[in-house]
Amino acid sequence: MEQHRFGPGPLLDGQGNLAEPGFATALLKTYDRKAIKASKLRIKEWDYYLITNDRWGVALTIDDNGYMGLLSASVLDFEACTETTVSPMFWLPLGKTGFPASSAEGDVQKTLKNASGSFAHTPEGRRLQFRIDSFRDGKPFVCDILLSDAPQDSMVIATPFEKKGHFYYNQKIIGMRAGGFFAVGDERTELDPQETFGLLDWGRGVWTYRNTWYWSAAQGAVDGHVFGFNLGYGFGNTSAASENMLFYDGIAHKLGRVDFGIPKKPDGTDDLLSPWHFTDDANRLDLLFTPILDRASKTDVKIICSDQHQVFGRFTGRVVLDDGTELALSEFPGFAEKVFNKW
Repeated sequence: MEQHRFGPGPLLDGQGNLAEPGFATALLKTYDRKAIKASKLRIKEWDYYLITNDRWGVALTIDDNGYMGLLSASVLDFEACTETTVSPMFWLPLGKTGFPASSAEGDVQKTLKNASGSFAHTPEGRRLQFRIDSFRDGKPFVCDILLSDAPQDSMVIATPFEKKGHFYYNQKIIGMRAGGFFAVGDERTELDPQETFGLLDWGRGVWTYRNTWYWSAAQGAVDGHVFGFNLGYGFGNTSAASENMLFYDGIAHKLGRVDFGIPKKPDGTDDLLSPWHFTDDANRLDLLFTPILDRASKTDVKIICSDQHQVFGRFTGRVVLDDGTELALSEFPGFAEKVFNKW
């Protein structure tokens, strides 16, 4: 597929629409919240970090959706196949959470009565600090994690929706080294940056009310090289570009269209815990995804609905870099998700 690579400039035009849809490997477009023409109730801004190794996963989110926001923390045990997620909410932040206009600088911090979260830039890297007073069995969750060795390239995409003034500006930074610790009660787990990696999902935009997205990412080491990928589709007008990229030693390798190959049950519904078959339109990606754990959550209050399935597991198969180099993956850790929202 033909894909448009955009250059520097303002993200939005004078009418609040994307000035230039497409992709890049850095945040070349300037995001300016004041240029948005939509209601503050409709603007969505978030930073989501996922830290993983072969045994553990930690997910941290600070989110401002205009009419509501949240702090969210998850701990995933891939050996025991268990997960705990707690997401305290706050109402009508309307942008006052203070998200920076770029992922490269600026910090975000939110404190509630029984929880707090902070994502800060330091000379050593990105410092992620979270506290939730009652996390599992009344025990508190705390973490202090440092992400370093940021890759040269990232996945950046500017996606328009069919509705005027609606857009999504997104960056995924894959494969940062992660050190530090997390603790639930007295159980403290140290994270070794030689085998633990972190990714950032940085999102800013005005979304339509009803949508479904598919997202998959993985990060780790292949024969001593840092490798990862970002795959996704399902929302907005992606005719200008896809968000599909491989990353090898910090360099991006662009893919076209992908299909997640989600298996179906006899009644036609998704069978998310059976193996998925990932393929692309140029025979550069052929992966079997074997699920381990579904981090599922569902909220339905009629006007607002969220049905989320973030399935963690392992990828086995092959991928091909831009120069034709073929990499073999075996039991490579990652996730694939399907999320439906009315928000």
